[in-house]
Amino acid sequence: MTDTLGSRFARAIAAKDEPALRALLSDDVDFKGLTPGRLWEGSGPDDVVQVVFGSWFEESDRVDRVVHVTDGEEVADTALVSYRFDLTSPGGSYVAEQQAYYRGGETIDHLRIMCSGFRPR
Repeated sequence: MTDTLGSRFARAIAAKDEPALRALLSDDVDFKGLTPGRLWEGSGPDDVVQVVFGSWFEESDRVDRVVHVTDGEEVADTALVSYRFDLTSPGGSYVAEQQAYYRGGETIDHLRIMCSGFRPR
């Protein structure tokens, strides 16, 4: 796996590494996310971390395996990272995939994520 901003973002989520995730986000990151049935919005690392680790991947959820991370595609000034995880939660075994479009240099300042939701394995 390459060491791009996108691949580091995917690894931070898979490891549930809050400090690593925060370090990748600019102080004024513009964030929107779409999951089945809900739109999420925020600005700043606190909002992103709260959504990702407080709602999407909760403390009781365990990432068992990173199935894939695809990174390096770009649409003009916007990069794409796609990642799929096998997960276990109190409700059973699942798979989830996210597509994240992002902009930034050293940190992510614009982030759009679309999530499949937890799908039963």
